[in-house]
Amino acid sequence: MASGANQQKQALSKPAFTEAQASALVESVFGLKVSKIQPLPSYDDQNFHVHISRTKDTPDGPAECVLKISNTETSKNPDLIEVQNCIITFLKAAGFPTGSVYHAKEDNMTSLVSVDNGSGTRSHLVRLLTYLPGSPVAQTPISPELLYEIGRLAAKLDKTLETFHHPKLWTLHRDNFVWNLKNVPLLDKYIDALGQNRTREIVEQVIQLFKKEVVTKLSHFRECINHGDLNDHNILVQPSESASGNAVYEVSGVLDFGDMSYGYYVFEVAITIMYMMIESKNPIQVGGHILAGFESIVPLTAIEKSALFLLVCCRFCQSLVMAAYSCQLHPENREYLMTTSKTGGKLLQQMFDVGQRAVEEVWFETARSYKAGSSM
Repeated sequence: MASGANQQKQALSKPAFTEAQASALVESVFGLKVSKIQPLPSYDDQNFHVHISRTKDTPDGPAECVLKISNTETSKNPDLIEVQNCIITFLKAAGFPTGSVYHAKEDNMTSLVSVDNGSGTRSHLVRLLTYLPGSPVAQTPISPELLYEIGRLAAKLDKTLETFHHPKLWTLHRDNFVWNLKNVPLLDKYIDALGQNRTREIVEQVIQLFKKEVVTKLSHFRECINHGDLNDHNILVQPSESASGNAVYEVSGVLDFGDMSYGYYVFEVAITIMYMMIESKNPIQVGGHILAGFESIVPLTAIEKSALFLLVCCRFCQSLVMAAYSCQLHPENREYLMTTSKTGGKLLQQMFDVGQRAVEEVWFETARSYKAGSSM
C-alpha cells in the first residue's frame, strides 16, 4: 500500500469500538441504560442499533436509538457536525421523517471521547439519534410511484433548506470533499485503485467530459444545500394502504446527513437517480420517474437538464473509484463498501452503450408524461 494511502487510513481511522465499549458510551455520555446493542453497516464511521431500558430516571427516554461514532478526521470538525445536527432538527420540525438528536448529560448534542486502541489515543465525536422505522429502499419492491415520491422528497428537502440559517453554515462549503459532484476531478488521485479494465476506461472518459462540458456550466446552475447521499440504504420506507386498497410504500425515514455540502439542485436529482438505478429491474427507466417527482417541486432549467446524464455518470464514477480505494484501506469492510459497485460498473457501461441522447429521451419523455396526467 502506498504511503499516501497509509496516511489516509490513519487520518480517517474508522472507529473500532466493541459492543461493550459502545454500550458503556451510551451509559456514560447519555445516561441511558442499554438492554441490547447491535452493530449497523457503515462506510467510514461506526453505527450501533441500541435498545434502551426504561428506568425511573428515564421514564420518557427513547426505546431505540442509533449511536453514531465519527471517524477521527470528521471528529476534527465539530462545527460541521453541529450544523448537521441542527439541519436534522430543522427538517424534523418542518415535517420531514428525520431522526431526533438526543442531548448528552452535559446538554450537548455531541460529545468527544478518547480511546486507546493499542497504537495511540484517538478521539471520536459521538451522537445519539432516533432509530427510525421502516426498511431501506434496497430491500423494497421499487415502483414508479415510489420513485416519483423519492424524487419529490429530494427536491422538497433542498428547497426547504433555503430557509435554514446557522452562524457556522460556511462549514458546508467543502471545497475538497471528494463526494461533492463539483469535485469529480479529485478522482484522478484515487483512480489507480480500479486497476486496468473497461470500467477504468469509462471513468477516465467521464472525468474528462466533466472537465470539458460540466465545469463551464457550474456558474449557471442554481445553488443549494444538498443532502448528497440519498441512496437506497439512506431512505427508509414502510407499507401503507392506497385509496384502492392496494399496498404501497411511503418514505418513513431519511438517514445519514454526513455528506451534506453546498452544491446545486441538479446534483441532488442526479445523485438520487444513480442510486435508485442500482435497485431497479429497469434502470434506464428510473430517471424519468425521479425527475418527474423532483420537477413537481423544482423544475430544472434547460442547461441543468443538459448536464443531468453526465452528472449521473459522474456519481457512478465517484462510487466505483472511492469504493475500490476504500477497500484498500479497510479490506475488512469490503462487503459493505462494494454494495453499489457490484452493479454500478455494469450500469455505467450500459449508460454509455445506450448513449446520452437515447437515455435522455426516455427520462424526459417519462417526466413529460406526468405533466400530461399519465405516468409511463
